Amino acid sequence: MVSWLGYGNSATVSIVLDDEETRTKVPVLLEDDGKEYQHLFYDGDNVSGKVVIKLKQEGKKLEHQGIKIEFLGQIEIYYDRGNHYEFVKLDKDLARPGDMTESCSFPFEFLKVVKQYESYTGRNVRLRYFLRVTISRRLVDIIHEKELMVHQLSSYPETNSSLKMEVGIEDCLHIEFEYNRSKYHLNDVIVGKIYFILVRIKIKHMELSIIKRETTGSGPNTYNENEQINRYEIMDGAPVRGESIPIRLFLSAYDLTPTMKDVNKKFSVRYYLNLVLVDEEDRRYFKQQEITLWRKSPLSLKPENRGVAALESPQKENSVS
Repeated sequence: MVSWLGYGNSATVSIVLDDEETRTKVPVLLEDDGKEYQHLFYDGDNVSGKVVIKLKQEGKKLEHQGIKIEFLGQIEIYYDRGNHYEFVKLDKDLARPGDMTESCSFPFEFLKVVKQYESYTGRNVRLRYFLRVTISRRLVDIIHEKELMVHQLSSYPETNSSLKMEVGIEDCLHIEFEYNRSKYHLNDVIVGKIYFILVRIKIKHMELSIIKRETTGSGPNTYNENEQINRYEIMDGAPVRGESIPIRLFLSAYDLTPTMKDVNKKFSVRYYLNLVLVDEEDRRYFKQQEITLWRKSPLSLKPENRGVAALESPQKENSVS
């Protein structure tokens, strides 16, 4: 309808980054389960390049009220799609109001851009960074956007004590579990052990899973979404008193993000290790322990073996005190 009235886009717009050929690109899952590759940036990186505007018909005048480019950081909560929360907004004018009669390009540069949060796409929320070019027109603006991926790097935590806990059901089950650390980088390996002190329940098998908990909103409007990332069987068969079961779980096998706490007071992402025991009547007993995940610089990562665990759907479980 817009094109029929004569106000359709008479030009195409593209954004070309200065280091587009050499900058790392990472895969990103889209809402429709598709995938695209976005250029990767870190906090403080410059964002520069050029905006290329090509007229669909050379010589035909394109009237505009100005051309600008913006660098935006935005949070979108899916159940509140009408509101976008901007935590970063930088803009530069590329051209004053006037007429374009031929294709042209405009350089742009945003220096040492603060990118305080990591890009994130979850079940109910998305945090995105993007460049947006706007050619302002009297009736219909021409707008083009380019998505950018941002990763937040962390250093090794100064304190990283082991996790150790005794849990059980009175007079029926008493176990002790220990994990080597409480904080792990995304390519780390969780090493631990389960020690059986008392066993009076007919246990069929035991498994360990990673649970991601995404929290949006606050107060009475808080909404939690739990997602089971994996299910890793660590024991098949009944244990005996005094038996010790080793744990070795490679995090690099899974699609994980760093732990995010109270991002712009809009959402949080936390991770838990979920230890589950299943008895012969298929009753499930579980104990969760929160862990902290962080992103380590890829330059400091060493090659290591990768482990893969099967994914299954969670079932109703009984908590172990």
